[in-house]
Amino acid sequence: MFKMFKRVSTIVNSELNAMLDKAEDPVKMLEQFMRDMESDIREVESSVAKQIANEKMLKRKYDDAQALVDKRQGQAEKAIEAGNEDLARRALEDKKDQQEQADTLKESWERAKNDSKILRDKLDEMKKEYQQMKLKKDSLKARAESAKTRTKMNRTMSSIGSDESKRGFERMEEKVLQFEAEADTSDDLSAAGKSLDDEFESLEKSDVDDELAALKKKLGKE
Repeated sequence: MFKMFKRVSTIVNSELNAMLDKAEDPVKMLEQFMRDMESDIREVESSVAKQIANEKMLKRKYDDAQALVDKRQGQAEKAIEAGNEDLARRALEDKKDQQEQADTLKESWERAKNDSKILRDKLDEMKKEYQQMKLKKDSLKARAESAKTRTKMNRTMSSIGSDESKRGFERMEEKVLQFEAEADTSDDLSAAGKSLDDEFESLEKSDVDDELAALKKKLGKE
């Protein structure tokens, strides 16, 4: 399990360019690596919890066995005081058996206690490394997003300045010039289409307007 965690950590620590060279999405890969590391940590946490529970169970059994040893010692002393040597002997014999069990349980408990410490230390190390990888992931993710944005912008700018775009603008400019030419032609045709009477009528209206203005001036009605 620890080897697997170290493998994942090593991959996350690898250069971003190496992942890009493999045509892989670095952001998705980093997220997957972090999920793998989180899974490893949860698995180790479960193992640590079981080991601690086993350690406590062995400690409790050892304490009970040692308490029975002490009890048999006290009973043997009371039997001697009461002059019952046979009872004292049986108490001491059972004490010996209980002491052997207690010694065995103590050895198992101390071994389990040492294993628990190793697992707890390893778990702390994994969590610390995970936090470091998380910071590394955030940095790599930001770099990847920045690289994508720059690439997109460069492609957009490149397309704007491309020959195809220029030709498109030139075609639109020609269209506009054509529309303007058609509009000017329409105005000329409209002016040419006026009849001679229309032009004289317009001229007569202009003379009447001038005469009306002169009359207003004379009468002071301006």
